[in-house]
Amino acid sequence: MSDSAAPQIPGGATRRRFLAGTGMVGGAAALAACGGATGGASGGGGGDGGTELVGVGNNGKAGPGRKGDAADQLFIAGFQWSPPTNFNTFAGSPAWPAAANVAQYVYETLLRFDIVTGELLPGLAASYEVTGSESISLTLQDGVTWHDGSDFTVDDVLYTFELGKIDPGLGVAAFWTEVDEMTAEGSTINIAVTQERKNVGAVLNSIATQFIVPKAVFEKVAEETGNKIAGWETTEAMGTGPFTLDLADQTQIILTRYEDYWGKDFYGGLPAMSTIIHPIFKSNEDGNLKFQNGELDVMQQFVPQIWKMWESGKPVGTYLRDKPYYSPGSMPMLLINTTLPGLDDPAVRRALAHAVDYASIAETAMSGYSSQVLASLIIPDGAEDQWLDRGKAESDGWIYDAEKAESLLEEAGYAKGEDGIYAKDGQKLGPWKLITPQGWTDWNAALEIMATNLQAIGVDAVTNFPQQAQTQSAIQNGDFDMACWYVAGTGPSTPWQRFSDVMSNVEMAPLGQTAYRNYGRWENGEVNDLLEAAAAASDDDAKKEALTALDDLYRAEVPAFPLMYRPDEFFEFNATNWSNWPAEDNDYAPPMFRGAGNEWIFTLKKIGG
Repeated sequence: MSDSAAPQIPGGATRRRFLAGTGMVGGAAALAACGGATGGASGGGGGDGGTELVGVGNNGKAGPGRKGDAADQLFIAGFQWSPPTNFNTFAGSPAWPAAANVAQYVYETLLRFDIVTGELLPGLAASYEVTGSESISLTLQDGVTWHDGSDFTVDDVLYTFELGKIDPGLGVAAFWTEVDEMTAEGSTINIAVTQERKNVGAVLNSIATQFIVPKAVFEKVAEETGNKIAGWETTEAMGTGPFTLDLADQTQIILTRYEDYWGKDFYGGLPAMSTIIHPIFKSNEDGNLKFQNGELDVMQQFVPQIWKMWESGKPVGTYLRDKPYYSPGSMPMLLINTTLPGLDDPAVRRALAHAVDYASIAETAMSGYSSQVLASLIIPDGAEDQWLDRGKAESDGWIYDAEKAESLLEEAGYAKGEDGIYAKDGQKLGPWKLITPQGWTDWNAALEIMATNLQAIGVDAVTNFPQQAQTQSAIQNGDFDMACWYVAGTGPSTPWQRFSDVMSNVEMAPLGQTAYRNYGRWENGEVNDLLEAAAAASDDDAKKEALTALDDLYRAEVPAFPLMYRPDEFFEFNATNWSNWPAEDNDYAPPMFRGAGNEWIFTLKKIGG
């Protein structure tokens, strides 16, 4: 079994784009009705004639709406933080919304992922079928056209993925690690899954995240660039989506509704807004202020103590009405270099896991936006919950217990020296550096808490925050002690992909060479067979059994452990101008911008205007 595919990590990326570009997205839900939703928060004010509104602020409030042209505009933020220069979706850092798997506004995918249910929804493909671990077939929607009016065909799909062979440096090249052949018959695409790996989940992940591009355009790009697709620069973007790129300058990006959108019937109408405007701010603080004041409708950025906005009367809301307010979609992980003396001992690693005050991290570093962390590589709640044996995670795992941490060390033969640091056979536990990129403030805060916790139990640890590129290089080359870093976010290939990220021993890179998984170089003779069994499982029961076995091994060895949960996306809205936002009490769509998150652009309701 080969396991050499690597996530594409753009050099010099911002944290937002970096995490979006490397996260593994996945799965999706049954198609929600696109004409209105039922249920919702009670007591919504505003609206025409005092009509009760749903999908409003967490305090039940809505605003009066905007007047004139602004009433038909949606203001969004959190994705573009510098003047847009390139809308090539395959570039290292393309502008919003051309950046891979950010939003289905201009470009679209074949299938769409729902982070709440873990199912896959139709997109450019009307349906799909998986046959065991051997093949996947997709039937395309009828009547799809590009923005220039030309027909969307199977050739566009085949060529999009073929670009991974034409330019192997593109992220889509990873598709061919999992696939032997991709062919078409009529409007049906047939994909033969490589039987060396049988990783259907990874193939579905690619299908659900890869924007489909026009063959007519990118054939010319390949010819003009000598097949260096990622190097092409363009200020245009032609897709199949419900919006076209209208304007992009140093202050904003404007998308205009495409009146001839193919999905008008499929989604039950055109998007509710005539334009989408993304202002470009210099900082989170600038955006947060505009959002609080109702000058932004929805955004994806960190807001400290967001509850203070609705407590002060603002019509601000989140998908979850109570803490943690956001649905978990990723788990920042404490990676451990298991080649180092002391850290090569699973008893020490387990003691470290007991030593961390996770509640303090959730409250201090994450503003309370993380639920209780479990001793599992499976994210509880949402799409992955069906695979989690919560009882085992609680009974066989760890919680914050400093006394337990010290007793584990003493049982393993470690004793405190005069300096208060544990040691065994002359080898001290430390000094060790805890690293993560400078400026990633929640991760910086989490490691500061952890360093204090470790010092308190007798482990010599301090924080160090290099720049992102330096941190990434150190982690990939194994030149670190411990680090807070990302692993795969929730998607069709998770939790399998996350187990692979943390534990896979296939083609493990030696120290000093670039690794794309198992950065801690943890070695084990069982894990590869378990990963293969989970990837090839033919039914849900077999899959859960294999994933549980992986989780058992993970808890026994503790090669790494999560420090907190983060949202897949920070999805927050202000109901000053629009109501019917998706929320747990108005759950017709997931709290997302990408994938199945396009549902809500068709169902928002204008207030006043």
